[in-house]
Amino acid sequence: MTAATTGGAPDATGAGTGFVRAAAAVATSTADDYRVDIRSGRHQLAADEPESAGGADTATTPVGLLLSALGSCTAITLRMYAQRKQWPLTTVRVHLGYEKGPEKAVRITRRIDLVGDLDDAQRARLLDIADRTPVTRAVSAGTPIVPAAPRASTSGNGTHHA
Repeated sequence: MTAATTGGAPDATGAGTGFVRAAAAVATSTADDYRVDIRSGRHQLAADEPESAGGADTATTPVGLLLSALGSCTAITLRMYAQRKQWPLTTVRVHLGYEKGPEKAVRITRRIDLVGDLDDAQRARLLDIADRTPVTRAVSAGTPIVPAAPRASTSGNGTHHA
């Protein structure tokens, strides 16, 4: 099968073997401002920059979306695990921050609040699992971003889709 039939994109070398698309999103900017409309599956989202950065502040920032993805994946994964184990986890709250440091260094801080009648071993296990959620792994491992195979068609306005 080719990358086109499996939904996977070739890597930078064009090999692409073994990859199957697990999620997809399309981000579209059509105006002079910084607002971007995003489609992910059946869902509509948006991103923008704050007024202080030249945006209109009509939606969260791209970094806000990244933090939202990390936090929601963490909460969902912990909820799924606790349900499978039938542990009394009532609430998962994930606090995240994107911090800028000296010499353009950046980091993400994360604090996880686990509410429920959990013992110390259950809490420790859930916090251990939080370090291995899919989005945590993608962010902390520095997942490569590679060019996707170009589409074969052009739109009616002559714009080539890549």
